[in-house]
Amino acid sequence: MVEGVTTRDPAGLPAPPASPSTLGWSLGVLLREWSDRVEKVSRDLPHGVRGYQVLAAVVHDAPPTQASLAARLGIDRTVMTYLLDKFVECGLVERRQDPVDRRARRIVPTGHGRGVLADLDAAVARAEDELLSGLAPEERRVLLALLEHAASGTAPDEDRCAAVAGTIGPPRHA
Repeated sequence: MVEGVTTRDPAGLPAPPASPSTLGWSLGVLLREWSDRVEKVSRDLPHGVRGYQVLAAVVHDAPPTQASLAARLGIDRTVMTYLLDKFVECGLVERRQDPVDRRARRIVPTGHGRGVLADLDAAVARAEDELLSGLAPEERRVLLALLEHAASGTAPDEDRCAAVAGTIGPPRHA
């Protein structure tokens, strides 16, 4: 094979290398770069990437209790309390009494919180496009579909927000 020239399989996709597997390295590099980019676009949100994960879970799912949200995302309950206090202060979420269990509080997004998340989701999508800019649009589509298929097959019942929260861990600071 000539250096810099990628061989292609019959479908026109890059052929896998003949050398030992590079899957771990490839996934690691992409995840690290994805995490760094998401950290940058979410830095103005209280608690950065962790805050983005919490806001996404609150907006995209039925209103969780504070305790269930902490457990789902693997966040210490005390830390979750401070994070949500800041979100309430910023007008991103509200704590509402659970109509079934008056001792519990449901975390409900505000209109402002939904708007902030929509802006962050768009910024994350742009960061992902930039990350994969070395691929043609069809290659990106195929890569993402195959990765989602493989991940779903490996962990079909895993909560996606919790999986990301557990994978990237706390933000790294330079």
